[in-house]
Amino acid sequence: MRLNKYISQAGIASRRKADELIAAGKVTVDGEVVTAPYFEVDEGRRVSVDGREVGASAKKVYYLLNKPKGYITTTADEKDRPTVMEFALDIPEKVFPVGRLDSQTTGLLIMTNDGDFAYRLTHPKYEKAKTYRAYVAGVLSREKVNRLRKGVDIEGYRTMPAEVEILKQGAGSAQAEIKIREGKNRQVRKMFSAVGCKVMELERIAIGDVYLGHLKSGHIRKMTRKEIESLLSE
Repeated sequence: MRLNKYISQAGIASRRKADELIAAGKVTVDGEVVTAPYFEVDEGRRVSVDGREVGASAKKVYYLLNKPKGYITTTADEKDRPTVMEFALDIPEKVFPVGRLDSQTTGLLIMTNDGDFAYRLTHPKYEKAKTYRAYVAGVLSREKVNRLRKGVDIEGYRTMPAEVEILKQGAGSAQAEIKIREGKNRQVRKMFSAVGCKVMELERIAIGDVYLGHLKSGHIRKMTRKEIESLLSE
């Protein structure tokens, strides 16, 4: 089995993150540092990450968290800020968050120890749809909505076409839903900013056909088999 896949199946990190750990020299095989992610690991060899031996046979688990504001989407933070791992303390298996939500964005976050599953949700080639509900300052005119639908320039990058629907329009603010198939850093906030609307509140309400529903903020639940299969089949 390839080394990056071995680490992801051990529930340590997604395959992309496993590549980073390997490149950083944090992975050893039988005590020797290996920096090639496609290194073939034979049965019986000892693989360690940061000095801790890991195995690729962990039971796969899948959870859905309604992330509150103020939490960093990472397994650890060098500045000792609160992370989403605080909501996984009662999960027996070691899990990690899939993708990222910035600290001020709330809503649906998947946590798992299945690196292949995480790869399917985050790799750009799968173009997994993510739906957000945004509360923005300013008038979200038809012209602005059309620009978002066609794609806008953010920091030298042109976004893919998005699905946008205005839910409410007030005198100086609006509520909208936006569905994108990319995952650039703070992308939704930057997209609205590009059309002159500042995002005041942002919540992710769905990934693919899996919806946040009525799960309360700060609560976590197991995903259903139907939900897991729906994300793998898209």
